[in-house]
Amino acid sequence: MNNYTAIGLTVGIALAFAVILGGLPGFLWLLLFTVIGGLIGAHFDGRLDLGSIIGGTGRGGKG
Repeated sequence: MNNYTAIGLTVGIALAFAVILGGLPGFLWLLLFTVIGGLIGAHFDGRLDLGSIIGGTGRGGKG
């Protein structure tokens, strides 16, 4: 899905369902899982090193 319009519509629909069906708590859960999924996806894409964020300094042999 490379079309940003389609991505925007899909996100909008998901947000609408979260608000309608879950109210504020549903929306906050959706937001939390979206951030977690985005971080994991960026890690697997190689754009983000979660080890440096979480504090994984035990690897690499420095120090």
